[in-house]
Amino acid sequence: SCTMSLSEAEVQSARGAWEKIYVDAEDNGTAVLVRMFTEHPDTKSYFTHFKGMDSAEEMKQSEQVRGHGKKVFSAINDMVQHLDNSEAFLGIVTPLGKKHATQLKIDPKNFRIICDIILQLMEEKFGGDCKASFEKVTNEICTHLNNIYKEEGW
Repeated sequence: SCTMSLSEAEVQSARGAWEKIYVDAEDNGTAVLVRMFTEHPDTKSYFTHFKGMDSAEEMKQSEQVRGHGKKVFSAINDMVQHLDNSEAFLGIVTPLGKKHATQLKIDPKNFRIICDIILQLMEEKFGGDCKASFEKVTNEICTHLNNIYKEEGW
């Protein structure tokens, strides 16, 4: 489906919630990845240069982990800016999904893992309302990514 299921009010509150965590994009993006690699060690296998890192502290200091954390947050930020324009939103999600499906061959369940960890972090830092207002956005993102994966034959 090409239409976003968010009302104007939901878009506004989701943006407000996202802004809080995006202020520290690199640190929060890093925290999300470190938690993912720690709680789901199999996800590290996709990142050849993270494979040897076992301690969370080591990952936190890694330029590559920090760089990728920031990249993930930047991509989501681009999506959040276009929640009210499904064409522009899909213009960001589609190439990202295709690249992860075809070139990187990342299991799509990892998108849900990352989104859930972002929601956890939002709740820990800013409370349940913040998390609740961003939940629909993560569902949108994951739904669209899963659709792209299906189109790519996953």
